[in-house]
Amino acid sequence: MQYFFYIAVFNAFFFTLLLFQKKSRMIHDNILIVWLIYLGLFIGSYSLYSHELFTHFNLLSASFISLFMLQGVFLYLYASRLVSKRYRFNKKMLLHLLPFVAFNIYLLGASFFPDVANEIRLENVHTNVHHPLLFQFFLIITLLSGPFYFVLTLRLFKKHDINVFNNFSSIETINLKWLRKLVIIFGVVWTALIIITVIHHVFNLFSMVFCTDSLFLTLSVFVILIGYFGLKQKVIFENEFEEQPVLAEEKMKYSSSTLKEDEASEYAKRLIDYMHLEKPYLNPELTLTHLASEIDISTHHLSQIINEQFKLNFFEYINQFRVEEVKSRINDPKFEHYSLLGIALDSGFNSKSSFNRIFKKFTNQTPSQFKSALIDK
Repeated sequence: MQYFFYIAVFNAFFFTLLLFQKKSRMIHDNILIVWLIYLGLFIGSYSLYSHELFTHFNLLSASFISLFMLQGVFLYLYASRLVSKRYRFNKKMLLHLLPFVAFNIYLLGASFFPDVANEIRLENVHTNVHHPLLFQFFLIITLLSGPFYFVLTLRLFKKHDINVFNNFSSIETINLKWLRKLVIIFGVVWTALIIITVIHHVFNLFSMVFCTDSLFLTLSVFVILIGYFGLKQKVIFENEFEEQPVLAEEKMKYSSSTLKEDEASEYAKRLIDYMHLEKPYLNPELTLTHLASEIDISTHHLSQIINEQFKLNFFEYINQFRVEEVKSRINDPKFEHYSLLGIALDSGFNSKSSFNRIFKKFTNQTPSQFKSALIDK
């Protein structure tokens, strides 16, 4: 077990070094650097001093355990920066550190009162010891902080999906699928371990070493995965984009818009004409910002037109043209020597998987089924 911790520590600092050498380092990279350093030091300290710490230093071991609170905070800050370009550090962000700081201030104060300090211990082996209520409260906060931030981060992905589908026509490299899976898997595992820890503390089952070893083993796997995938993660919203609010009512989204009805109709006609004449959808990297600049419309108004006039988001609007282009080319003798994938790539799709998925969504047929139906006629 200890050797695995050493491997995780090595990976944490190795990925940190690689991130430092990254030419175009972004804010999310800097957050990841600090996060990896924290994980490396945290796991490394546990692997070297855990037995002495939990056996001889009760207050220090409690303070050490409070560091678990920071894992969820780092995850949330990292994901927040990835899903929104407008994310900025401010004083409100410091509120996320408040439970951690309060816990350690309490432990520092308890150190001046030997009777209270003697009752603060993590290993639940002294049946005659009654843990202070405030200490138990902070332990509960520490245990719940992980699941709380996992849920909070998953909610960020909902906002991310809305922004992605309203700004991009291809999403394979920007959908944060890797981080979403990581959050779900480790959220489930972490919550299960928290339940085991609670059972230990309440019913004196298992051992504290088993609980902490399991938590740090989970952290060790996490640090390897977050370092590997985080190193490859590129900035998503590099340029200006239309950030959409998460609202239940569609009409509320554009309630403050200055776009008049006659202007909307004119812009919609201009958009349709441009789509048919210039075929910008053939560009697999087409974005809302790029299309808006091409037809001289603000990104906000273009997004509103697509949402309200065509009842689609930007991703759906562009890809319906790509699907129609594919259908047209499949039925065109000039493209009979092309493979389906070749036609798809020439029509603006950038991968086989996305082509098959999107084509079936709009036609209720796979590309092969559509082509076979044409041949059978």
